[in-house]
Amino acid sequence: MDYKSDIQIAQEATPLHIKKIADKLSIDEDYLEYYGKNKAKIDYNILNKYEDKEDGKLILVTAINPTPAGEGKTTTTVGLGDALSQIGKNTVIALREPSLGPVFGIKGGAAGGGYAQVIPMEDINLHFTGDFHAITSANNLIAALLDNHITQGNDLRIDPRRIIWKRCLDMNDRQLRFIVDGLGGKVNGMPREDGFDISVASEIMAVLCLANDLEDLKQKVSKIIVAYSFEGKPVTAGDLKAEGAVAALMKDALKPNLVQTLEHTPAFVHGGPFANIAHGCNSIMATKMALKLGEYVVTEAGFGADLGAEKFLDIKCRLSGLTPDAVVIVATARALKLHGGVAKADLNNENIEALEKGIENLLKHVENITEVYGLPAVVAINRFPTDTVLELESIENRCKELGVNVILSEVWAKGGAGGTELAKEVVEIIEKDKKNFRFAYEDELSIKEKIESIAKKIYGADGVDYIGNAEKQIAEIENLDLGNLPVCMAKTQYSLSDDAKKLGRPRGFRVSVRNVKPSAGAGFIVAMTGDIMTMPGLPKVPAAEKIDVDKTGKIIGLF
Repeated sequence: MDYKSDIQIAQEATPLHIKKIADKLSIDEDYLEYYGKNKAKIDYNILNKYEDKEDGKLILVTAINPTPAGEGKTTTTVGLGDALSQIGKNTVIALREPSLGPVFGIKGGAAGGGYAQVIPMEDINLHFTGDFHAITSANNLIAALLDNHITQGNDLRIDPRRIIWKRCLDMNDRQLRFIVDGLGGKVNGMPREDGFDISVASEIMAVLCLANDLEDLKQKVSKIIVAYSFEGKPVTAGDLKAEGAVAALMKDALKPNLVQTLEHTPAFVHGGPFANIAHGCNSIMATKMALKLGEYVVTEAGFGADLGAEKFLDIKCRLSGLTPDAVVIVATARALKLHGGVAKADLNNENIEALEKGIENLLKHVENITEVYGLPAVVAINRFPTDTVLELESIENRCKELGVNVILSEVWAKGGAGGTELAKEVVEIIEKDKKNFRFAYEDELSIKEKIESIAKKIYGADGVDYIGNAEKQIAEIENLDLGNLPVCMAKTQYSLSDDAKKLGRPRGFRVSVRNVKPSAGAGFIVAMTGDIMTMPGLPKVPAAEKIDVDKTGKIIGLF
């Protein structure tokens, strides 16, 4: 059977004018800034208007550790939003913006798939409203000011050997990970080692997503540590007097973007930090706006629950005061079989033994949500045509042992109609189950204790090993009185461990932390584990090779 591609489905859709989508949420024209017919930014001052309005219910969608088999987390998020709309709930979806790196690389976009998509998907996956360009420019402005300060006399006594602020680019470009710049003589600056991060790993991205308003954004930018002086004192973006200019570049990017699903459910798509190397959640501004404007808000966190959901709960919720009312954990029978040792080529064949082994990965994520964080949860099985009744029953029975229901989701093929049972289950658990939310660790713990809490409670590790300068870096951060900040773990998304090859539910392993750095502006500490990198590379056959534009300007080959 031939299936239409995501882009074919999206291009055949007839979107409503974005004004009609805004009308669904009672957004006045005064707060609406049009970006063509199908996109708009919403002025953040609308939050002042609805300051006293009760928030809607927040639903967090997360998943098992991702595999090449695909889990469909964003597809489920969009489909669940449409399904809630179909059963009569005033629903808003809140998603992250895709990065050009994975769009042209291997992972793909982040607009959903099949008949559960946000549109216009080409715009969302490419330049959209220019937010990422603003983030990249703001990041690189700070870099330019820093190097210029050194060239112009270096009054702050910045040690060129201890500059930690990198330039960034929203593209997978491994060639730029480590470079030497400032060559060509005195007029061109001071030669030094440097490097690029991908824009979604920039602290500016994190600041955008964690800022509560424009003033808060400026304050966060001013606290960013960019280097250390010869005396070992931190040098901030505020010391470089960068926060005002950065805010000027970011003032429009801070406004959430409003689009729609194929079924015309309103969707905010705003901010896009990776979950394996950053905190993996859409902006606080967009989530808070959605909660004021909708009865139910469906949002997602990147990759598996060990990364995106952990950071949503331990970082975003801690800094914003938000708490999910329910959590949906997405899995597929195919991916669970892969976690159980089946080769990708054999995933269409029934294999209960491998499924039983791989389901341990799902059960660990369920335990984390329900037992560590104390939140009600439901498992959504993103159904594939090759799934057998026996496989689906096996997943359902094992999850019920933990007191968690399993609902089949067919939103990829059927849109919202394929998710109404899931929507009804989510509404039911919100209404009947009391949340007893707690963090995985408390603020007053030491940095090491926080890292070890995550490694042991969430990953299932036996402990943590600190290699290289990691312990020295931790001591330095705590001496700066930053030890009270939450921790953002940079870890592979493919495994609960820091080794991408350890699938399923690994046991008897330790996590290796090799680098720890403060993101004082964003308000967290980054702990780098394993061989994680902040600038990905392209695969052997990049997705870019299949993307083209026909003579009418219509994009083809984009998923």
